[in-house]
Amino acid sequence: MASTTHLSLISKLSQPHHGFVIPQTRISPPTTTRPATYRFKCSASQTGFFTRLGRLIKEKAKSDVEKIFSGFSKTRDNLAVIDELLLYWNLADTDRVLDELEEALLVSDFGPRITVKIVESLREDILAGKLKSGSEIKEALKKSVMDFLTKKGNKTELQLGFRKPAVVMIVGVNGGGKTTSLGKLAYRLKNEGAKILMAAGDTFRAAASDQLEIWAERTGCEIVVAEKENAKASSVLSQAVKRGKEQGFDIVLCDTSGRLHTNYSLMEELIACKKAVGKVVSGAPNEILLVLDGTTGLNMLPQAREFNEVVGITGLVLTKLDGSARGGCVVSVVDELGIPVKFVGVGEGVEDLQPFDAEAFVNAIFS
Repeated sequence: MASTTHLSLISKLSQPHHGFVIPQTRISPPTTTRPATYRFKCSASQTGFFTRLGRLIKEKAKSDVEKIFSGFSKTRDNLAVIDELLLYWNLADTDRVLDELEEALLVSDFGPRITVKIVESLREDILAGKLKSGSEIKEALKKSVMDFLTKKGNKTELQLGFRKPAVVMIVGVNGGGKTTSLGKLAYRLKNEGAKILMAAGDTFRAAASDQLEIWAERTGCEIVVAEKENAKASSVLSQAVKRGKEQGFDIVLCDTSGRLHTNYSLMEELIACKKAVGKVVSGAPNEILLVLDGTTGLNMLPQAREFNEVVGITGLVLTKLDGSARGGCVVSVVDELGIPVKFVGVGEGVEDLQPFDAEAFVNAIFS
């Protein structure tokens, strides 16, 4: 049952266990304010909790269309030329219009393979008489992009299984927004009534644990951190998942060290982390989310391929897309890897990590 008391991080630590700092829980004094009301209550005895949680997050994505719309404004500006091209389109101008449409898609990082497929499909339908106006061509363009997103990446909801705690590992290279994405995801899940435990598995970067502790305080979540430097990340995550299991947490969010996909030893450590949590909870981790910097566009593909080969990525989190005009990379990544995009970062606010919705995305870039 979701508690109406507020949990806060305490700096005085309990006796260490196996080299880990286990923060105590401090309960704030009762207040007269009315307790927060969640859309459903979070009870371990409830069946289908994670299914409902995923559905609520998906519904939230549809209701937050404005955030998606504003977040992809730069990509939309790049593609605005398509409306101009199609406004006065006529059959005689087909080749010229399609050449310029192709250029607009490439500039927005749709990638050469997808761009050629889209343009040639439009060309065939135009010459066959199936598309007879600019508006029909635009609708066909949007449908084509939707098909790319939904045929290979349709499982955009978090797949958290049926056993508590669900375990989500967050992986990626340095500077992609990994720890920040974890904090924002914790905020979103907690607001839906889930009891969240964070695990500070980034044991290489000195400031990483401090950064995650700030997010824990900010979101009202609890956290497990390593007591000493150079602790093994796999041990930290294992201890956190054990605590999550023993103390009835719904979801354990595991941060990991940022690493270059070309660093073999660090990539091997991810395998150890994955195995460690699986020993505590059978089937864990339920999700391994790869955080990718959206401003790098198609350059993210080699990273994604390597991480996927090593640990088996289940979903993508594309960050910093609000500062990029390369939103077409979303389509390319899904098509190239067959991995669904689960969340997109469209701003710096705590609520700006948005559940990915293909229809909202397509409407945002081709408005």
